[in-house]
Amino acid sequence: MAVKMRLRREGKRKQPFYRVVVADSRSPRDGRFIEDIGYYQPLREPSEIAIDRDRALYWLGEGVQPSDAVRQLLRVTGIWEEFRPGDAGRRRPRATAAAAAAAAGADAASGSADE
Repeated sequence: MAVKMRLRREGKRKQPFYRVVVADSRSPRDGRFIEDIGYYQPLREPSEIAIDRDRALYWLGEGVQPSDAVRQLLRVTGIWEEFRPGDAGRRRPRATAAAAAAAAGADAASGSADE
């Protein structure tokens, strides 16, 4: 059985409220789930995230794959860093040599204009 950690949508129309659940990957988005481990309220200012750290680490240790949205929430709360130290997220693309040269040229041009 493939198990995933994902968001389950609740709330009224135009007022979403999400629960972070562990569910079988074959079940529908708002269908049956194995365990409810937290919630996410995006409309609050600032948005509110509450995830049970112990249960999330347990399920991640069991091999549960989080969805992209849940993985980002785990990064924000610091749980992902605790599970995978050093994996801070997507790497920023390196500047190409042409972009670096253009930036260096722009710095040199602005420096000579000041003199």
